[in-house]
Amino acid sequence: MMGLMASEETRTIESTTAGTSATPGAPETGGTATRAWTMRLLVVGIVLAALNLRPAITSLGALLEEVRDGLGMSGSVAGLLTSVPPLCFAVFGVTAPRLARRFGPGAVVCAGMAAIGAGLLIRPFAGGTAGFLAATALALMGIAVSNVLMPVIVKRYFPDRVGSMTGLYSMALAMGTATAAAATVPLTDAVGGDWRSGLALWAALAAAAVLPWIPFLRERGAAQAERAPGGRARGEAPAAPGRGEAPALRITRSRTAWALAVFFGLQATAAYITMGWMPQIFRDAGVPASTAGLLLAVTMVMGVPLAFVIPRLAARLPHQGPIVLALGASGLAGYAGLYLAPAAGAWAWALLLGVANCAFPLALTMVGMRAGTGAGVAQLSAFAQSTGYLISIPGPLLVGVLYQHSGGWELPIALMAALMVPQTIVGVLAGRDRTVEEEATAR
Repeated sequence: MMGLMASEETRTIESTTAGTSATPGAPETGGTATRAWTMRLLVVGIVLAALNLRPAITSLGALLEEVRDGLGMSGSVAGLLTSVPPLCFAVFGVTAPRLARRFGPGAVVCAGMAAIGAGLLIRPFAGGTAGFLAATALALMGIAVSNVLMPVIVKRYFPDRVGSMTGLYSMALAMGTATAAAATVPLTDAVGGDWRSGLALWAALAAAAVLPWIPFLRERGAAQAERAPGGRARGEAPAAPGRGEAPALRITRSRTAWALAVFFGLQATAAYITMGWMPQIFRDAGVPASTAGLLLAVTMVMGVPLAFVIPRLAARLPHQGPIVLALGASGLAGYAGLYLAPAAGAWAWALLLGVANCAFPLALTMVGMRAGTGAGVAQLSAFAQSTGYLISIPGPLLVGVLYQHSGGWELPIALMAALMVPQTIVGVLAGRDRTVEEEATAR
């Protein structure tokens, strides 16, 4: 893969936006070896960044019981913890484009990795629930901006390798998610059983992810130096009237946009409930803590192969409804198993819920298929994700409240299963063969 990227470096570099030089902070006359080194460094940086985009969440899920006991945390506050990720993604994610325009996307990702490392290192030793929540929010802020900008960086530096680089990025993200779920409890045992040390260990991975992005801290200066008067990059032709500008598309007029936003929000609700609470469900059913972490890892790692299969299959179908129905059926079967026999069929339920959680790559695929223009895709993506993450905030918190007041998992699991029904319905509606531009214009 690296050789292929090196052979394409000239075309890749010339395609970068804003006139950024091939090697950020390096002279434009840099040789082929320098540019190839930059591409390799970017690949390493992208992989390490992707590995860090979920351990802050899944490592906490594996040790949630110990954290609650250690901090004297109620079930409602623990539910708030599981609601913090989508809240931070909705609030801080929208700032990422503005930060990238001001400082450069590479510099913002570098700062994001540093924020993740600092938050993960501080939160176990913050001294109380409020400090734990604040440090968690710091880490999630870094995740939020990096999560938004990683696809931008892939498109910017690898315009001819978007598919393969996105696949690599998705695989690394899923691996980071699963590894943190599976390894947190064994690592905690290895450092003497202290949950604080077990959680803090993941700061080392974030610190390692900072290093490949340090050269890109000079990206802003290089880009500004290449800008011509009038805001264009040197050598960039003036845009034709009406070209390159976002159309006056009223996205909220589109029923498909709303269906996709609700679908995105409900699948995110299920995902964050799973990451935050599934290990506790298994532990309360008598499953050992280390096994409960492995079960969550199995659920998360299902996204590695299916993230490649589902988008390709969805792109070949005019209507993605059948895939939505299959994922919904898997989710309902998994929740039924958790309700009736959580320990006896734990591995089967973990696999089924892992399949259901692959609604995320399907939602991203449908964003690209439900808009007919590049500007439409950008508007639909921003609307669906921001609205969806806001929709997903109450779910994990409500699960914590129901768990605390009912004293068991019957009501929370019933809620999860009930939410799968509207998720399937709006997913089928979002999967219809139409575009948001057509709907917004017609209405």
